[in-house]
Amino acid sequence: MLFRLSEIQKSYGGNEVLRGVSFQINPNEKVGLVGRNGAGKTTVFRVITGEETADSGDVFKLSNLKIGLLTQHVDFTDDDSVHTAALSAFQRLHDIEAEMRHLEIEMAENLSDEVLEKYAELQTEFEHADGFTYTARAEAILLGLGFTKEMWNLETKNLSGGQKNRLGMARLLLSNPDILLLDEPTNHLDVNAVEWLENFLQNYETAFVIVSHDRYFLDRTCRRIIEIDKGKAVTYKGNYSQFLVERAERREQQQREFENQQSFIAKNEDFVRRNLAGQKTKLAKSRRNMLERLERVEAVSVEKSSGNFNLKKVERAGLNVLTAEDLAIGYGVKVLAKDINFTLNRGECLGIIGGNGTGKTTFLKTILGKLRELDGKLNWGTKTNIGYYAQNLEDLDARNEIVQELRRVAPNADNGELRGFLARFLFTGEEIFKKVADLSGGEKGRLALAKLIYSGVNVLVLDEPTNHLDIPSREALESALENYPGTILAVSHDRFFLDQISTQIFSFEENGATEVFDGNYSEFHDWKEAQGSRFKTLNSKSESSNGTANESVNDSPHSLPSKNQLQKIEQRIKEIEKQIPQLEEKSAQLTTQMNQPKLAADHAKLQIVSAEYQANERKTQNLYKEWEDLLEQMNA
Repeated sequence: MLFRLSEIQKSYGGNEVLRGVSFQINPNEKVGLVGRNGAGKTTVFRVITGEETADSGDVFKLSNLKIGLLTQHVDFTDDDSVHTAALSAFQRLHDIEAEMRHLEIEMAENLSDEVLEKYAELQTEFEHADGFTYTARAEAILLGLGFTKEMWNLETKNLSGGQKNRLGMARLLLSNPDILLLDEPTNHLDVNAVEWLENFLQNYETAFVIVSHDRYFLDRTCRRIIEIDKGKAVTYKGNYSQFLVERAERREQQQREFENQQSFIAKNEDFVRRNLAGQKTKLAKSRRNMLERLERVEAVSVEKSSGNFNLKKVERAGLNVLTAEDLAIGYGVKVLAKDINFTLNRGECLGIIGGNGTGKTTFLKTILGKLRELDGKLNWGTKTNIGYYAQNLEDLDARNEIVQELRRVAPNADNGELRGFLARFLFTGEEIFKKVADLSGGEKGRLALAKLIYSGVNVLVLDEPTNHLDIPSREALESALENYPGTILAVSHDRFFLDQISTQIFSFEENGATEVFDGNYSEFHDWKEAQGSRFKTLNSKSESSNGTANESVNDSPHSLPSKNQLQKIEQRIKEIEKQIPQLEEKSAQLTTQMNQPKLAADHAKLQIVSAEYQANERKTQNLYKEWEDLLEQMNA
């Protein structure tokens, strides 16, 4: 056991948050802690670390337990660099190194058994703590979390809030605690860094507990889920997806037991009523006592609504909603991405992913007309009416009341209609008169979505729409968007969300490259991994055949076609397959001409037609050769 919570109760101002939370965490366990916003997950962490004291209940911890907590606000010494801040996790190793250097000087001057013994002890401790590799480990983690070598000398005081949180995570991972407590660890990470962290935690040798709204992340890292529900903790084996299945089965079983017990209670209460004063009074009293002692099964509570995100009917747009042809985007002369080609049809959803700074926001600004394209074409189809959801919620006016903010998109709607619509987004009663400035991040997110949905647009451009929503609210939004009759473009780091709604994935890669893939995120991820496996296989074959580690040109990863290149290859193949029959028909016509006696008698004209025939044949053969080469590339 690392620690155990036993019947923990905690209230704030009369509001009971925890009502008897009990669970135990053992060495090497990989645990996800889930629950609605406000359920008490962060309070549980505070009780574990001792930051908060429980009103009642007990916390039992292993002696000298070293807890590593990822906090949302991280501080560093102002003159620290990124590199030295990460290495500060190894203070003990630094102290050992300094003491060993001191002893080395002392040994040079006066060698003694006592000094040698002390030096040997320090050396053993240093080796046991992997002292010879800690710098390499620190640098690997910095790179994994998005700190390039060029950033290592930056002073921490010049980092953004998100960068400080990532650096805090790096330092925490390097500190090697007995257990990690991670509160929303993916909040400031791009997709690449999240995937790196997933792989790191999958191979992490000690225990961790994660609070996260990232369901994909929970699926890939956790082997046990603890749900905080109605102030209590319920434990499930498996990852998040398995938790959903088991929870549904448990609730179904609980509801059956509740209904059976209610039927049993009703029959016995009826017996008591009819016989308490009759001949069977003793038996009736016995049954009454039994009912009083009976441990009641709770009914399965209907979950609090997460908001009714049902979208209004929208005007039907043309078939081709958005087309990009050889598009290049960026600022001024700085190109962030180029050679972008795709067609988004009515009813489809383009999920947009990529690392920080690769061009996602610039792309949205370009398609929304806020920036001009640097090259290529970008065409919106007919009858498109675009609504934009900004992740910073910039379209909300902090001075307005909630109902006033919704009225901005429906000036002529009556109050009753606006009240009814806001109730679907959990704004009820007098809440609709709260100022936007006083709302939480989740409330602002729900209000912004309410505005967008109420406006009835037929194209939704969503920039991180799930950022401010808890898991049940995300699931409600996904359910609505799956049935949305319009077209969606969504930038999101929520891969579970993209799995549910995306028909295409548009990925911004490194160095200005892009990939467009038909399918959802998991299918895209599997395709990318398969590409990586092909690279390794080809490299292995190259090494085996050449007896060296050098890659041949054809076996280089860069020679394998990307998704964009595959699409271009397919298009070219189609063009060639149209051209070849036309050229062969022309050759047949020229052959017929050359066989005519009149042309055969005119040597000059015969030579002209013959030369045209030969040129046409060469062109045909060249197209056949190109066609075969393209097919080989497609099937490589």
